[in-house]
Amino acid sequence: MIGSPIYLAGATASGKSELALCLAKKIEGEIVSVDSMQVYRGLDIGTAKPTVEEQLEIRHHLIDIVRLDESFDAAQFVRLAERASKDIIDRGRTPIFCGGTGLYFRALIEGLGDSPPGDETIRKELSLLPLESLVQELKEKDPNFVNQVDLKNPRRLVRALEVIRLTGRPYSSQRIGWRTSKQAPKNFFCINREVEVLNKRIHNRVDRMFENGLIEETKHLVKQGLLENRNACQALGYRQVLNFLDGKLSLGSVIEQVKAKTRQFAKRQRSWFRNQMKCEVLEWSAEENVNSCCERLFGRIS
Repeated sequence: MIGSPIYLAGATASGKSELALCLAKKIEGEIVSVDSMQVYRGLDIGTAKPTVEEQLEIRHHLIDIVRLDESFDAAQFVRLAERASKDIIDRGRTPIFCGGTGLYFRALIEGLGDSPPGDETIRKELSLLPLESLVQELKEKDPNFVNQVDLKNPRRLVRALEVIRLTGRPYSSQRIGWRTSKQAPKNFFCINREVEVLNKRIHNRVDRMFENGLIEETKHLVKQGLLENRNACQALGYRQVLNFLDGKLSLGSVIEQVKAKTRQFAKRQRSWFRNQMKCEVLEWSAEENVNSCCERLFGRIS
């Protein structure tokens, strides 16, 4: 048993969830998901959510906590994550924060800055605008932030513009809560895989998702309100399957598109953790199994 929190980050399909499970068994830990999509009930296959068996074996937190008709943001995540961490530690176990949502890691470790809470009316209004309009408004109102954000991610654009409209000031000037310490947080590790290895893992994962019923899951989620949730319907996999269901893509094309989009997303994640966070890199080769990597990780925990 370790006690103090452990942070395990990495790109999608890097193996972090498998590693977190192995570590949790070894140190009597519990896993706190750091994933902006696994919070939604029903988004199972497309988010590679831990299976029922895995969740029974090791207790998980912050999974399936939000309905599709509810919004969720970094502030809510931090509040619930801190509550979960305290509960885990109070019970004599170790919190293992595991996921790939860099913004949530940063908000948890470095603070949220002084951005105001969300405004549902403004958010809904912005969510109805096309991506091009969001980008144009951001360029006009906060040109400095344009080079810092993924302009293809409507969720990030909507939040930035929401804050700008609420405060009348550029979003980039308000994120003063982030720390600038060059020292990595204690026990914050980031898995690194060779690009070719990671891409192969991504392709295999996407194939399994379609084999396991991603299309049927998406059809069911549409009936549950997926299209009304701007965040959830933009999730990788679901967004492309929606185009397939609309007849815009063939099955083969949608599978290849999901693979390509996931590779691009993983590249952005690697860049985020390399440039935006101070973490200890944990190299994991294709030849090494999870138990061996877990032993190495355990040896580096302080």
